[in-house]
Amino acid sequence: MMSNSRAATEPKGIRIIFRSLRYRNYRLFFSGQSLSLIGTWIQRLAMPWLVYRLSESPFLLGVVGFAGQIPTFLLAPFAGVLSDRWNRYQILITTQILAMIQALILATLFLTGAIKVSHIVFLSVVLGCINAFDVPARQSLLIEMVDKSNDLGNAIALNSSMVNSARLLGPSLAGILIATMGEGICFLINGISYIFVIASLFFMKLKPKKREIKNSHILEALKEGFAYTFGFTPIKSIILLLALISLMGMPYTVLMPVFAKEILHGSSHTFGFLMGASGIGALTGAIYLASRKTVLGLGKIIAIAACMFGMGLVAFSLSRFFLLSVVLMVMTGLGMMLQLASSNTIIQTIVDDDKRGRVMSIFSMAFMGTAPFGSFLAGSLASFLGAPNTLLIGGILCVTGAVIFARKLPDLRQLVRPIYIRLGIIPEVAKGIQAATELSISTKK
Repeated sequence: MMSNSRAATEPKGIRIIFRSLRYRNYRLFFSGQSLSLIGTWIQRLAMPWLVYRLSESPFLLGVVGFAGQIPTFLLAPFAGVLSDRWNRYQILITTQILAMIQALILATLFLTGAIKVSHIVFLSVVLGCINAFDVPARQSLLIEMVDKSNDLGNAIALNSSMVNSARLLGPSLAGILIATMGEGICFLINGISYIFVIASLFFMKLKPKKREIKNSHILEALKEGFAYTFGFTPIKSIILLLALISLMGMPYTVLMPVFAKEILHGSSHTFGFLMGASGIGALTGAIYLASRKTVLGLGKIIAIAACMFGMGLVAFSLSRFFLLSVVLMVMTGLGMMLQLASSNTIIQTIVDDDKRGRVMSIFSMAFMGTAPFGSFLAGSLASFLGAPNTLLIGGILCVTGAVIFARKLPDLRQLVRPIYIRLGIIPEVAKGIQAATELSISTKK
């Protein structure tokens, strides 16, 4: 009877995709972020376009990308330790306020005619420092917004769909805004958009959570986090593949202005369409993951998605036709999102809660922290080999990494299986254990 009543209350049909929205805190977070992230993506498109317009240098595009992401590589591990010790909710509010100030400073510099590439580099470093603390706190806080751990994967997928809906709308709007009013209005809109997410955070009501600090010294806690992350093969393998994809594949976004202007002979609208197409693919992947009921099978999706991403980059590097390039960007975005969100879901599911902040900081370090080296490398190689050849090499290496991960997958499944059994994720085994326990109790009676 109990199982029947529980099944009757579970969301069905299309509601299963949005089931995490039944939680008030997550609903507030989702609505505030949905509006704010549109502004974020508008700025993300405007900044490289402005740099390329001012300098016409692929190398400087790489420098700006490096400057914006290197702080994550350097600071994220320490931010993860603090995320496990401090109030993650308060950290998130602080980072959002600081990011708003950064965007408004960019807007002021542009609108007063004082903007220079050096300003953009410096403010990119500032935003990178903010993001180094924001990402692990945000990822770790997500689990506190949903009451049932079974809905964590759905919450992560919906979060990804939110990001990529903004990724779809933001570049399209940015292309229009840049062409009509200039890059400055993009920075201003982004600054204003932070008001929505800050307000949604203030309206949230999270239960106070005590954190047990086992190591008083921050370096000891940092060492423990690294040992835990790289001492467990499934987490290590997922993070290493993610780092490879980020290092060799994700810099395609840095080189996109070159493809839009030089290879496809387009304008800011072309740039916006290409980035928007990648957003469509990513949004499709996020919705698919949100519709899944279980974490089982995500390992296989990681391998396939990483291969799809790499093959998409290889084909895109060879394309000289706008429509074909748009289709290939959809494929690339789909592969990227499936791999990223699936990796996030598996790690968040199997990680110990007292180390969640540190593991997620290393996760963000792998995804965002290695990207600056990729951006710098891509910008440098593009100056010598050209943007198409640079992207071709990156795509081939991504496919190679996916194949290696796929070969290790059977062993990884065996290591994760005991955790899934303990969490009840493998239902047949969980029911068998419960039945055996009940039988043992009844026998003793």
